[in-house]
Amino acid sequence: MGTAALRPAALHPIDPLILSQTRTTFSLLVLLPLLVASQGWQRIKLPARDLAYCFLLGTLGVAVSNYFYYVAVQRTNVATAIIVQYTAPVWVLFYVVARGQQKLSLQKVVAVALAVAGIALVIGIVGTPSDGRALRLDSYGLIAALLASFSFAFYNVAGHRILARYDRWRVLVWTLTAAAAFWLVVNPPWKIVAAHYAPAQWLFLFVFSMISVLGAFSLYFLGLQHLEPTRAIIASCLEPVFSIVLAALLLGEILRPIQTLGIVFVLAAIVIVQRPSRRGIVEESAVVDPIE
Repeated sequence: MGTAALRPAALHPIDPLILSQTRTTFSLLVLLPLLVASQGWQRIKLPARDLAYCFLLGTLGVAVSNYFYYVAVQRTNVATAIIVQYTAPVWVLFYVVARGQQKLSLQKVVAVALAVAGIALVIGIVGTPSDGRALRLDSYGLIAALLASFSFAFYNVAGHRILARYDRWRVLVWTLTAAAAFWLVVNPPWKIVAAHYAPAQWLFLFVFSMISVLGAFSLYFLGLQHLEPTRAIIASCLEPVFSIVLAALLLGEILRPIQTLGIVFVLAAIVIVQRPSRRGIVEESAVVDPIE
């Protein structure tokens, strides 16, 4: 989930990597004691196989998606990184069709196409170079954005599978553990200490992690328990839409007609993909079968 648009100007010096790292680490430090206190350690333990699965979900899904997204932002720009990352619904659709979990239907193809096109319009990918938001090509940055989209697609498919078997809080705590461990390797604690952030910045990082990870991921995992991956990931395309709308309402930014059209496209995609189809029950049961 993107965060660059939410940073206050006063806290701009915070490194994006540390921003991403603290999101998962602070969330884990709050969630783990709460679960142990309320449910007991035995209630949140997982078998070794499923624990390894959660670690793959946390590293290859959550952490890698964030990491490569920020690399893409640094090497290209936010617009390019978002539009490539949000090709993830395409990869999810290809995967579930290739695995025989769903039939390729015109309904889903149209929904995916509308979602991707809507995101492109919302973030101004069709802008001119003078507005600072046009597509900026960089081979390394584009590869990073593409890897972020694959990772985003992976944790939608993998997350849905394991959430069909376990409570979302148990899955979330081990997913956050894996992501936090990944970040400790990528960015050890002494590098964070060396940054010398002010108390106000640490407060911002803590509050932001509670909202953008602990709150957002718990709700998203809840959605993955009840929606098959294609529907869930298309619904997630509302994220940049809300960013644009909130910026217009709270910051006074102008919502351009082309962005309004993009919002309509995304909303239409969500409505289309949520409509029941003749194969809906069959597809739903195929997706949530236990992992063999």
